[in-house]
Amino acid sequence: MHQHIQYVTPEEALSVIQSGQRVFVHGSAQTPHYILKKLAEQKDRLRDVELVFITVKGDIEVDKPGYQDSFLINCMFVSDSVRAAVNEGRADFIPVFLSDIPDLFRNTIPVDVAIVQVSPPDVHGYCSLGASVDIARAAVNTAPHIIAQINPKVPRTHGDGLIHISRFSSMVFHDAPLPEEDYGLKTGPDELKIGEYIAGMIEDGSTIQMGIGTIPDAVLKALHTHKNLGVHTEMCSDGIIDLMEKGVINNRKKRIHPNKTVTSFAVGTRRLYDYIDDNPAFAFLDIDYVNDPHVIRRNDMVIAINSAIEVDITGQVCADSIGIKQYSGIGGQMDFMRGAALSEGGKPIIALTSRTNKGVSRIVPFLKAGAGVVTTRGHIHYVVTEYGMAYLYGKNLRQRAKLLINIAHPDDREDLERACFDRFKVF
Repeated sequence: MHQHIQYVTPEEALSVIQSGQRVFVHGSAQTPHYILKKLAEQKDRLRDVELVFITVKGDIEVDKPGYQDSFLINCMFVSDSVRAAVNEGRADFIPVFLSDIPDLFRNTIPVDVAIVQVSPPDVHGYCSLGASVDIARAAVNTAPHIIAQINPKVPRTHGDGLIHISRFSSMVFHDAPLPEEDYGLKTGPDELKIGEYIAGMIEDGSTIQMGIGTIPDAVLKALHTHKNLGVHTEMCSDGIIDLMEKGVINNRKKRIHPNKTVTSFAVGTRRLYDYIDDNPAFAFLDIDYVNDPHVIRRNDMVIAINSAIEVDITGQVCADSIGIKQYSGIGGQMDFMRGAALSEGGKPIIALTSRTNKGVSRIVPFLKAGAGVVTTRGHIHYVVTEYGMAYLYGKNLRQRAKLLINIAHPDDREDLERACFDRFKVF
């Protein structure tokens, strides 16, 4: 089988891209840096090529000043790599639920070319989208042309990520390590305290979803004495490996996909990429299925753990911007907040430290001007800081304010009480 593979140069592969086209770029751990660097070299040949993607990792070159006439970045989640470009006006952002992006590709913003990084083909000619199936599945299903960067370091994952080499317009070989991220390293005492509070809210037999970052990792660290946990999540990181190896996560009690850890993408260290490689305990599935609230709710006791930038005293959650500065995106937060709320015995949780690294309160009288509301006050249930938990569902505005002030940093409570009195004439 393998001797029939015709590899071409990146230049040859990229010749299919024309000015004015829309190009999907594979993201997260699968960001195809090598081909992106080669694409950047073609800036004089190309004009107004729109690049769409969610999170990309590392230096992608095309987001730097000087490229904006050739490449229009239109991302659906703002990651570190492109944050400066978006906030300086060289790139743009589409607010959208992660679960809706495949539908956008099918109906609203069709893709002309998809650039993906995949594993080498197996004996049947199938390559794997590896650690990032998410929206890439819909992109390769709908794009007339697919450029594949074939990399032996890409894990072969089970689930929806397989593509036959006959689907590729061209294949470029490049062996390089995948980008890594170690969330565990960044976990401080406040995050660990939050992790312990949330672990106390999780009953044996629950199904968990973790968002991105240090708090979800801290929760996983606190779950080692739990039993029969399941996972149905949009993303996973290294924190789940020890729990799976110990049998804490065994997915036995799940109603849908029992015995499988369901996810859509994985970001972590090499240890994680090796662990998911050809591991039948995982199912890497299409994001419009994984993040569909009607699918999520089918499991009982779904615990959704997501973070926020700030929460106002009425329960509005800003999770994607710092004032008018775009920081991340809507992502899958609302998909899972809603799915968990609809799940029998489910708990949608927003977790955040009471203050930023600079000592600014994250529980605020009102969101910063221009802040984006990701989870509305109609969708909010639990808010957890290192000072405890506030349950806001069914509570009126005054009750919410009191509950949230109780879990704010002690030094910020007096100011918050004053703001609460100004607004509600009572405390």
